[in-house]
Amino acid sequence: MGLSSPTQAETSATEVSSEQGASTAGLRRSMEARHLVMIAMGGVIGSGLFVSSGYTIATAGPLGAVIAFLVGALVVYLVMACLGELAVAFPVSGAFHIYAARTIGPATGFATAWLYWLCWAVALGSEFTAAGLLMQRWFPGVDVWIWCFVFATVLFTLNAISSRVFGESEFWFALIKVAAVVGLIILGGAALFGFHPMAAGGYPSLTENFSTDLGLFPNGFTGVFVTCLAVFYAFSGSELIGVAAGETADPAKNIPKAMRTTVIRLLIFFVGAITVIAATIPYEKVSVDESPFVTVFSMLGIPFAADIMNFVIITALLSAGNCGLFSCARMLFSLADEGHAPKAFRKLTKRGIPLVALCVSMLGGLASLISSIVAPATVYLVLVSIAGFATVGVWMSIVASHFMYRRTFVRNGGDPSTLAYRAPLFPLVPIVAFALCVVSLVGIAFDPNQVAALLFGVPFVGACYGFFYFKYGRRRQLALVGTEKDLEAAAKD
Repeated sequence: MGLSSPTQAETSATEVSSEQGASTAGLRRSMEARHLVMIAMGGVIGSGLFVSSGYTIATAGPLGAVIAFLVGALVVYLVMACLGELAVAFPVSGAFHIYAARTIGPATGFATAWLYWLCWAVALGSEFTAAGLLMQRWFPGVDVWIWCFVFATVLFTLNAISSRVFGESEFWFALIKVAAVVGLIILGGAALFGFHPMAAGGYPSLTENFSTDLGLFPNGFTGVFVTCLAVFYAFSGSELIGVAAGETADPAKNIPKAMRTTVIRLLIFFVGAITVIAATIPYEKVSVDESPFVTVFSMLGIPFAADIMNFVIITALLSAGNCGLFSCARMLFSLADEGHAPKAFRKLTKRGIPLVALCVSMLGGLASLISSIVAPATVYLVLVSIAGFATVGVWMSIVASHFMYRRTFVRNGGDPSTLAYRAPLFPLVPIVAFALCVVSLVGIAFDPNQVAALLFGVPFVGACYGFFYFKYGRRRQLALVGTEKDLEAAAKD
């Protein structure tokens, strides 16, 4: 792997499409590597770690949960390696939708973009609702919808000012969450080795809870298998670096740096945190009703632990909503830029913000907010599982796009050694990543709590393909011809 001058990557991006190059130029390249890292960390560290990790431990067992998160970290590395090569070659906003359209086919790009947009738009309402409910702890007399409106207004404002303001706000949002995770790992780890001066009563040792009455895997290895999608959902958001590629200064330098840093930190934070939680709380007592973080801090005897973690989890939810709103707007911008959404979504403010796309994305979030309030709790669980399905679907699109891109690049005479950044061990990396994603989708068919993701997700993807071929089918061959020319130009560059 090597880094060449950013000019090469920017030139390749321009050659993807003259129309896109013109419009993308309006988006400001104002974010640096630290912004990209914190955007990815902010998108990843959320309810999947703070809350849903309890479900993973209860289902897979202590050791099984650690293994599941290690597998998740491996898949994230493989996907990020593929995404890194694509993002440097084509640093455009709403990136992986465009990668799929250019390398696999426009219909796949169309389905990928709408699937990802739907995932985040629906998640927005859930994030606002959960944050509003948590505020009830301190302000029981204030209705939940008021807090939802306040949070929505704040996040919309941060996104509407400029991409740099968004990146800076997300940097500090994510910093609070990272501090909480680091605190859990350090304090909880020290307690497992016997240093717990404030803890009341006994405290488990490092290996005490890993050996259960039913063995290392109390629910069998199947428990690990069926939790893969939940774990992958916990890691969702890492791909946001690709969404922000079009607004990154010096992408050939900053994108690979951000990719490597993000993967290393996710490995340490997620696997470290899940190890501490699994070793501290008996698997049969862990629950999604209370954040495992709150339980661990309470066991440590830290004063006001519940209030501290309540604040941190609210911050985590707002941070994820902040990233989600950013992603939704950029996806709509990209769809409009490709001619697959109303042209109004291409309009940019003087500061380079796709304001119309941002407003529509916020409306989508508010609509799902209403449904999450009035619908039964089962609907919320279905939405969460669908979000996991969408995440895995996007990851599959990314690695498949990378496989097709590199193959076409070489076939057209390109030399991989000249790429500004290239994924290692091609074609093994994209193939293994794709296979693991397929395994996770197969696994949820055996979990009644998650099978709804397949029942809704598969028809939704099919509907996206059907709509595309019905409305844009006549232009499909022209788009594919353009794809070959774009890749050939990139190979000759």
